[in-house]
Amino acid sequence: MNPSSENVTVLDAMVIGAGVAGLYQLHRLREMGLNVRAYETGTGVGGTWYWNRYPGARFDSQAEIYQYWFSEELYKSWKPSERFPAQPETEEWLNFVADRLDLKKDIQFSTRIASAHFDEATGRWNVTTDAGEKINCQFLVACCGMLSAPLENRFKGQQNFKGEVYTTGLWPKGEVDLKGKRVAVIGTGATGIQVIQTIAPEVGSMKVFVRTPQYIIPMRNPKYSEQDWAGWCDRFNELKAKVRTTFAGFDYDFHDKAWADCTPEERQALLEDRWENGSLALWLASFPEMFVDEGVSEEISEFVRGKMRSRLGNDERLCDLLIPGKDDYGFGTHRVPLENKYLEVYLQDNVEAVDCQAAPIEEFVAEGIKTADGKVHEVDVIILAIGFDAGSGALSRIDFRGRGNRSLKEQWQKEITTAMGMQIHGYPNLFTTGAPLAPSAALCNMTTCLQYQVDWITNCIDHAIKNGKKVVEVSQETETEWVEHHDEVAAKTLVVKTDSWYMGSNVEGKPRRLISYIGGVGNYHKHCDDVAAQGYPGFEMK
Repeated sequence: MNPSSENVTVLDAMVIGAGVAGLYQLHRLREMGLNVRAYETGTGVGGTWYWNRYPGARFDSQAEIYQYWFSEELYKSWKPSERFPAQPETEEWLNFVADRLDLKKDIQFSTRIASAHFDEATGRWNVTTDAGEKINCQFLVACCGMLSAPLENRFKGQQNFKGEVYTTGLWPKGEVDLKGKRVAVIGTGATGIQVIQTIAPEVGSMKVFVRTPQYIIPMRNPKYSEQDWAGWCDRFNELKAKVRTTFAGFDYDFHDKAWADCTPEERQALLEDRWENGSLALWLASFPEMFVDEGVSEEISEFVRGKMRSRLGNDERLCDLLIPGKDDYGFGTHRVPLENKYLEVYLQDNVEAVDCQAAPIEEFVAEGIKTADGKVHEVDVIILAIGFDAGSGALSRIDFRGRGNRSLKEQWQKEITTAMGMQIHGYPNLFTTGAPLAPSAALCNMTTCLQYQVDWITNCIDHAIKNGKKVVEVSQETETEWVEHHDEVAAKTLVVKTDSWYMGSNVEGKPRRLISYIGGVGNYHKHCDDVAAQGYPGFEMK
């Protein structure tokens, strides 16, 4: 590609994605005075909150900390309606941010990036869209999202089903009428739970295909008044500072007293308090020992099991099917969903829980879903809530080619590596947010970590430009050091012993590695801050 050609868009920097990270990255690079443009597959901004518009979609970070922190005025200008707003309000908020910053004029919508190839002779990226449009840029920042590559076509004969099939991560913008219909839901992770509890009152009947039972926490979601929000606004600087240092980037952190130093009564009181809080605090602000000590993990797991059993009326079949057992996995080693009367759905006469461990799904047929016991479950609608190719999936779906024509997709099919989740050796001038081996996906409140990564990337690019450098590439040694540190921290936890999307085990053939850094947001920020303060050693600039 010739950058001087008339049919090539030439940029200083290019951003892929217009979600939480992409919008902020576009804003920061524009502030630097760069000629920058963002490209987004959807027809509007929002990223995750554009695509995931399925019934019941809402985030489980509190509204007061799922925020941008670069502008106090911006923070105070938007008032959430409740503690955990639903998808439409969150999408509206991100449009508000984009409009307030006048970002949309520099975003090209309805554009999917097909390939990005690095030109070693020029030190620039040649990018092609799925429509054949060509872009040439010096710096390429991929803000593709941690959970933005939904899994599809996972079942034999899926094309044979005569009814409607919907994937939660690709839910249509138009209304989907489920009233009175026979509906099947496949998947009981965080997304599936939100769908199930939301549509239960309106469907004619529902079959939920359950393979992996989930620990849950009841969501407490009060409405916010003007006075409530004014109180949070008064704490803006306090919250901004706090989320940078806590374990998971929230405004709460682990108990300051070790499990072993607490009496049984103190432990019980703290667990009850965190449970009643109705947030992720039980998981991320009770006892960190649950992640490393099997005895502590079992006690906390049994605490949650007891809460769940009481809500199911101790129905033996439902308890066995919906509550993880002692031999399954411990509380917190999977993503923990918040819910609202989810368990009670299974007590409805029109709802059936199908045991996919006893009789796995065999194939889709014209009438519905056939299981291994030979039974055909006849339905009108099938909803797939089967998850994502987390962390690496969105990046692997673009044909990234680095030095020597190396393929990122092929490389990550063998081993998934990054340096701090922000650069990959062999791909100069390519920066990433929400990528593997950085804190993310509930192990970090996403707005906390994405904004930090955007700021770090922006400052690194600014440092290079001010020093007359045109190319930035992390060294192999620095990347290896980070991977070894990441693995060493992860190996001490029970999370790596559990099969989950955190470990990539939900995608056949995906290399097994904890996709999110589990050393704590505060520690991650300190490490990255130190690298920047020392002039970016290990990030070679030419």
